[in-house]
Amino acid sequence: MLCSEGPQRNERYNHPMSSHTVKPDRVNEAAAMRRRLLQLLAGGGLGLASMGRLARAQNLPVGTQGLQIAQGDVRINGSAAVQGSLVRPGDAVSTGTDALALFVVGQDAFLMRADSRAEFSGTDLALNALRLLTGKLLGVFATGQGKRLDTPSATIGIRGTGAYLEVEEGRTYFCLCYGSAEIATIGGEARDAYETTHHESPRYIYGDRREQAIVPANVSNHTDAELIMLEALVGRSPPQGFMDSPIRY
Repeated sequence: MLCSEGPQRNERYNHPMSSHTVKPDRVNEAAAMRRRLLQLLAGGGLGLASMGRLARAQNLPVGTQGLQIAQGDVRINGSAAVQGSLVRPGDAVSTGTDALALFVVGQDAFLMRADSRAEFSGTDLALNALRLLTGKLLGVFATGQGKRLDTPSATIGIRGTGAYLEVEEGRTYFCLCYGSAEIATIGGEARDAYETTHHESPRYIYGDRREQAIVPANVSNHTDAELIMLEALVGRSPPQGFMDSPIRY
């Protein structure tokens, strides 16, 4: 069951496999890399290959958990969060005005834009569902176990995908960037199942029981470079079909 509020926790993640001492100059270098990545995320000024290289160049172990970047007012379960704060299943992450959060949970990675709130559920560090209540969220998900994405107007089943969600008044914007999905209105009146390779079929999903409740949309507010960057944080890259596409967003 999704939990809207969990224990008030603002802890630094300490991976048992990464207890080595990091030299101060390497810490400063990684901090500078994060600042540069944040600037480029905000301005959109980074190419596809460069985004992946810069993410890997932060000298973080692949799959480093928790917040990689926290710009502005970022909160976990209502408490202020900072770079390194751990996000676990059962937690709620929210961002304020002009804020941005980049974080890893298990083998999934997320970019949350301003004025957003999402709740995560699962066991240990393995997510099985998330609920986006407000705002905008881009995520990349490990292959294997299926996951559920919920919003106030839609429920979406995915497996090994990249996906972008926006919650709007009365509707959800959903782009299946690559992978497979089964989408439905919150009441189940309208359904669809499909696969994509490179953003082919963004949809609006309405929650007001209209006759045409799932309709085509355009690619909006997320980029290929952001997806490549997120996959790099968990040691992956998007599928080859995505990378080979002659179209770029």
